[in-house]
Amino acid sequence: MTREQLIGTIGKNGRRLNMMGSDLAGFDFSGLDLTQADFRFSNLGRANFRGAILRQADLSFSNLEGATFAEADLYEANLNFCGLEDVDLSGANVEGATFNFSGRSKYRPPTTDRAEPITLTTILQKPGWGTLIGALLGALLIYGCNAIVYFTNLIVTTNDPLMAGLYRFLIVQNMTDGAVVFLLTWALSGWLTRQLPSMWQRHIVVSLAVIVSFFFVNSGLYMILGRPYIEALASRPGGIEKTAAWYVYVFGDLLIANFFLYVLQQGRQLTRKLSEQEFQLLNLEKLKTRAELDALQAKINPHFLYNSLNSIASLVHDDPDKAEEMTLLLSKLFRYSTGRTGELFATLADELEMVQTYLKVEQVRFGNRLTFSVEVSDPALSDLKLPQFLLQPIVENAIKHGIAKRADMGRIDVRIYEKAGDLNLCVHDNGPAFPDDMDGGYGLRSIQDKLKLLYGDAARVELQNWPLKQVLLSIRMDKVRSEPTSVLSSEPTN
Repeated sequence: MTREQLIGTIGKNGRRLNMMGSDLAGFDFSGLDLTQADFRFSNLGRANFRGAILRQADLSFSNLEGATFAEADLYEANLNFCGLEDVDLSGANVEGATFNFSGRSKYRPPTTDRAEPITLTTILQKPGWGTLIGALLGALLIYGCNAIVYFTNLIVTTNDPLMAGLYRFLIVQNMTDGAVVFLLTWALSGWLTRQLPSMWQRHIVVSLAVIVSFFFVNSGLYMILGRPYIEALASRPGGIEKTAAWYVYVFGDLLIANFFLYVLQQGRQLTRKLSEQEFQLLNLEKLKTRAELDALQAKINPHFLYNSLNSIASLVHDDPDKAEEMTLLLSKLFRYSTGRTGELFATLADELEMVQTYLKVEQVRFGNRLTFSVEVSDPALSDLKLPQFLLQPIVENAIKHGIAKRADMGRIDVRIYEKAGDLNLCVHDNGPAFPDDMDGGYGLRSIQDKLKLLYGDAARVELQNWPLKQVLLSIRMDKVRSEPTSVLSSEPTN
């Protein structure tokens, strides 16, 4: 399509352009009014939308890599699930536009007044208070490490066994106190998150718990380890030098406990955000696969119905009875196609019934020039679930490129069998051989895309001329039996 033809199409459609599933890579849309245009599932790589009006346009699930939207009007446009790598959105109006699950672009949205989340990292990076808090934390850590070294050295060098015992008690007391503070805060962190919505309430509860634990831990250690040394030293002339009041030491425990609580809470929030992001990415893959399969299905059905309706039109005047027979058969196919209710899979038996109905439609058109057979090696295979319309496009190609090119008797054989752990679906016709450079038409490419989306490397499509001319679909049986329907049909939950 040329730019002039596109402009004419916009005029005929009242400016509502439907280009869903189109390949428009590198197309020049600059300056065009594309209000409410439908570009879903299209390839728009390196397309030029400079200055275009795309108000309320739908570009979801499209490839926009390298596209230019400079100065374009994207008011309320839908760009969900798009690849936006190297996209130029400079100067574009993106008010109300949605970019959920889209890639990065050169566009940077204007800054807002939303407050930056407070984390230890952001605090330490701030000049002023951040620098002061960082210096204070560094001083406390160094002071604590040096205190351990100092008392350890005194234990080793002192000749007084009572003082050595006192120093050992002080080291054990402080290390035990620190460990209890952390373990208590860690144990309460998860419970507090579930029970108390406010951060200040959690800090108050932790502080009260630390004060209670301080008395129990230090009283217990004093009775077990410190009492003999302290009483013996107190009986000496001059006694023991007075130390700071107990609440000064409690203040240190409270400071450390609340610091640990803050860090643990930040860590839980980060883990939760990562888990939610991974869950959303998983749902995105499901939605993207489902949407791509729906797009393929939507293209296959009109393509097939168009050919069938042409066949009926050619028989209306020449053979009304055959036209009526084809219409009834076509209505049966309609029921199969429109009765999916969102399902992407059907049993092999249903799929083969649809193929047989399609072949009967074509048999009415070709008369004695077409015979066919459908064979399943093992009746148990008929219950397997396969993607809908998997065989029909291949049979359609066999009619179009094989039987239609023969002047004499044509034959199509559909064979289903299991071999070496693979489910093989073969469509054989006695028409002209496949050319060496054949890459398949849309129908065959759609089958390849569908199998790749659902089964990855566990499925393949082969075009064979020897020993028989046939199209062979092979899918690993373990993949077929794993029922991918349960994966794709599940709805995402919040």
